[in-house]
Amino acid sequence: MSDHLPEIYKQFRSTYPTVAAAQDDLAEAVSGAGGLDARSLRLVKLGIAIGALAEGSVRSNARQALADGVSPNDLRQAALCAITTRGFPAAIAALGWVDEVIGGAGASAE
Repeated sequence: MSDHLPEIYKQFRSTYPTVAAAQDDLAEAVSGAGGLDARSLRLVKLGIAIGALAEGSVRSNARQALADGVSPNDLRQAALCAITTRGFPAAIAALGWVDEVIGGAGASAE
């Protein structure tokens, strides 16, 4: 998975290992703070990334979701849900990023 990490993120972790470790600990604590399972947590994080139009985060969460067994069509549905909450342009951008992570299969859920 480190093949997909942006260079700036790798630099951050290398330059500030203590801060990176603290961020990792916080992420673990937040993930364990409620009753959501790993799949639900990943989809929530993907939705937040889509809403923020955070391309790197959308890609990262899509990759991690696939690794956790989330189906490509479920990832696409998450992107499509942004149409009514974030707007059509944001949803289409997210759908493109998700499809690139999936591998451009472009299979329709319809």
